[in-house]
Amino acid sequence: MKYKDYYEILGVPRDADDDAIKKAYRKLAHKYHPDVSKDPAGEEKFKEIAEAYATLKDADKRAAYDRLGSHSPGQDFQPPPDWGTQYGEQDLRFEDIDLSDLLAGLAGGRQRGAGRRGTMAMPGEDYEVTARISLEDAYAGTLVDLNLSVPEYDANGRLHRVPRVFKARIPKGATHGQRLRLRGKGGKGFHGGRDGDLYLNIELVPHALFRPSGHDLYLDLPLAPWEAALGATVAVPTLAGTVHLKVPAGTAAGSKLRLSGRGLPTPHGKPGDLYAIAQIAVPPKLSEAERELFQKLAAGSTFDPRSHFNSEVKHGD
Repeated sequence: MKYKDYYEILGVPRDADDDAIKKAYRKLAHKYHPDVSKDPAGEEKFKEIAEAYATLKDADKRAAYDRLGSHSPGQDFQPPPDWGTQYGEQDLRFEDIDLSDLLAGLAGGRQRGAGRRGTMAMPGEDYEVTARISLEDAYAGTLVDLNLSVPEYDANGRLHRVPRVFKARIPKGATHGQRLRLRGKGGKGFHGGRDGDLYLNIELVPHALFRPSGHDLYLDLPLAPWEAALGATVAVPTLAGTVHLKVPAGTAAGSKLRLSGRGLPTPHGKPGDLYAIAQIAVPPKLSEAERELFQKLAAGSTFDPRSHFNSEVKHGD
């Protein structure tokens, strides 16, 4: 029997934990997937990677594999004398079986005889897709239709693309960059392997008014000079409808006025907040009456918005 170093195939040490093995498998499977890799040997490498992962991710199979000892890749070897007794394979003729078949036999999936390969369980591929939704849909939750063309193995082990249609529910309060997992909605497993998962990467379509930051929202709030100076109560839009906000007298441009709980919902606990950022807006064109009022204000006011310049500028001798 020829030895295969499954740890070397995945590029992990022999004492690697399950997470490290899974990460290595996903990285290599993506790199050498026949639909992605341009390597002429990519498909064969992909099968080797899947074979190694199928053994090392299973605690019993990994223990049995480790019990075989460490050898050079491709080296002829025989399992320890008591290996078959320990793992219930007393009648095996080791010269007539492939290493992957030997280990697959621990799960009852072994097929005997020389040349009988590819019978071990292979997990399905995980897929990722971007789901672009509006801020309103993120606020209320939505159901999206996903039409994908994904690679799958058929019963004969041949890889080809098949159309897949999914309906995915996106919960209330989904945020930009959030990653949602749909278990078992990825590629089909091969020879009884589990189906892969489908990951949705949430992307929020830019909104005309609101800027999301996590579950908080930001809104530019234009104020007339007299509203900012004297104070006012103004109508402010939110994703749940219009509310009224009290603007304190003397509000400066750039001030953040907080509307508690008016942001995006959260899965648990209090919703995010809405922050209205004060912007001072002036009339683009003044009437004669408005011009006279501004001229009177300019003539009678002692306010100097640039008074701090004098203390900051150093005069030379």
